[in-house]
Amino acid sequence: MENKLDNGNVSIIILNWNGKKDTLDCISSVKKLEYPDYKIIVVDNGSTDGSVEAISEQYSDVTLLQTGANLGYAGGNNVGIRWAIEHETDYILILNNDTEIAPNLLTAFVSAAKSSPKGSILGAKIYYYDKPNTIWFAGGIWDSSKNRTEHIGMGEEDGAGFDTSIEVDYITGCALFADTETFVETGLLDEEFFLTFEETDWCYRAKAKGHKCIVIPDAKLWHKVSSSFGGAESPIVAYFMTRNKLLWTKRHLPLLPRLNLHIENLNILRQILFPTWNLDRKNIPLLKSLLWAASTWIKTIKRNINNPTNIATLLGIRDYYLGRFGNCPDQVRRLGK
Repeated sequence: MENKLDNGNVSIIILNWNGKKDTLDCISSVKKLEYPDYKIIVVDNGSTDGSVEAISEQYSDVTLLQTGANLGYAGGNNVGIRWAIEHETDYILILNNDTEIAPNLLTAFVSAAKSSPKGSILGAKIYYYDKPNTIWFAGGIWDSSKNRTEHIGMGEEDGAGFDTSIEVDYITGCALFADTETFVETGLLDEEFFLTFEETDWCYRAKAKGHKCIVIPDAKLWHKVSSSFGGAESPIVAYFMTRNKLLWTKRHLPLLPRLNLHIENLNILRQILFPTWNLDRKNIPLLKSLLWAASTWIKTIKRNINNPTNIATLLGIRDYYLGRFGNCPDQVRRLGK
């Protein structure tokens, strides 16, 4: 039976950058929503794959905003957020283009918004697209013991333990829902991050103003996971995660965990540039053993510095300390090809 709940209009912002098929699939999924009052806003970040033409042709009722350039996740979504604010939207949903959603998604979010503390930031229970009952995200936390952000339930089969709404540290930008007043009060996504950690930064800024982050398990979607920028292990991801984690911790964490992260980065540099010298004689003459160890050590260094992910990680560390934020260097994008 169709749910008739209609307590506000929603702008659904979908960012596209050369993701024509994913975006078209995502829009098709959104079109099946039960909630009656929503508008789809596609922001195109300067695509060259025919996305704009295909979206315009297949979905003439979709509002299509073209940035003309790749402004990143933060900059592109900010274009959509500004549009939603200017058009007096009640709620805003930021939705990744590589997702497909359950028909009751907005019904669950709007209903939860009415019963949650005012201005709460709501997130969905998110599954892997290719493993439909395996959780990718059931809430985001900062794990101080590991000095990193983590997804609750990641890789676990769904079950009763994930059926209760819980307050968390942050909501992933894969699907982030809040009323427009909260966006106005908190401000736009910080474009210095460009990609990754911008939604975590935004959630922490909102929490500093008294807002709560809550996962709504009845709101469900399926995520293709990082398909838009080469997969979770790509050099681009390594660069942004390394640089932006440092930037985020600088802004939101006390001194000690920040120092621990800097120490971790020094260890990463040591492991890549100065691997352990392994001198194991095994009844081999000393000179021969030294030559063998030196040769192995040099080969390890060469292998390390020729690894694209290692190079991207080193560049991420470098650019943080040099204060270079926003988009990544062209060199990083070339590493992923």
